[in-house]
Amino acid sequence: MTGVFWRLQKQTTLNLPPRYHDLMNEIPVGTIGEYPLLVTPEWAIDFLGDPEARVLATPYLILWLEVTARNAVKPFLTEGYESVGTEVSVRHLAPTPIGMSVKFIARVAAVEGSRVRFELMARDEREVVAEGTHERFIVNVPRFAAKLAAKRTS
Repeated sequence: MTGVFWRLQKQTTLNLPPRYHDLMNEIPVGTIGEYPLLVTPEWAIDFLGDPEARVLATPYLILWLEVTARNAVKPFLTEGYESVGTEVSVRHLAPTPIGMSVKFIARVAAVEGSRVRFELMARDEREVVAEGTHERFIVNVPRFAAKLAAKRTS
């Protein structure tokens, strides 16, 4: 079986809780989350060979942008719901050396049902170091866990 019918049949078989909570607070477009970080050796690349060339690594830059987006919407979620990342598009524009602070900013750009889209930016003490977009979905955690359990056993 393929397509929607198969997915609906599988959901019915699993007896999953609802996908999206009717009583969930609306997430306002324009909501902003911010997170400051001091770049330390644990967040920096070390493969260039010169200690003076250690900068904030791109994977960690993306990690903190995602965490910032998650934390921006978390206050609007009811118990049993969480957001999960589904898409990231980030341009790492400039290096940030160890010892410099970075502010990660995530702004809710759109909310469509359980989909939340963000505009992202990271700025160090001198300049914008990253820009991009991110998408998260609001999930019912017990439903998500049940689907994962079914995936493991199928």
